[in-house]
Amino acid sequence: MMAERNIVQKKVCMLGTFAVGKTSLVQRFVQSIYSDKYHTTVGVKIDKKVLDVGNGWKMMMMLWDIEGAEQAHDLRKSYLRGAAGYLLVADGTRRDSLYLALEIQARAEEAVGEVPRVFLINKADLADEWEVEEREVEALAQKGWQVIKTSAKTGAGVEEAFTALARKMMES
Repeated sequence: MMAERNIVQKKVCMLGTFAVGKTSLVQRFVQSIYSDKYHTTVGVKIDKKVLDVGNGWKMMMMLWDIEGAEQAHDLRKSYLRGAAGYLLVADGTRRDSLYLALEIQARAEEAVGEVPRVFLINKADLADEWEVEEREVEALAQKGWQVIKTSAKTGAGVEEAFTALARKMMES
């Protein structure tokens, strides 16, 4: 019985433009699977996973995989209500997705204020095709972002990313 009292539930939003890998990252994290088939998320898809965050605590992460916004103003603020944190996702092979992600983040901050967040640059398995340069990643870190390079395909950085956000949410 004691362990049940040490579970907190947190809403986490997956934000970014279309086709950056938000759904694939969630599938890799929740179900340890990856599919090459592209599925457009319409509206929002909700998954959950319990994560051990240390010190005897577990977190039930309610993962809101929100449809990709083509423009920052396309982001529906109503989906963000109640979010304790979010993962902002860009595709390393598409530089424009990095800058659009930052515009989406500004809109998200208007909706939920400053909550814990982590910036993921996905598709690390395609590093030789990346348009995002290391200096851009370093610039994000200098602005206070925790940046993690991930690959939904190989699983690289995925567990680390969700765990990092979970720990930030526990601290806030």
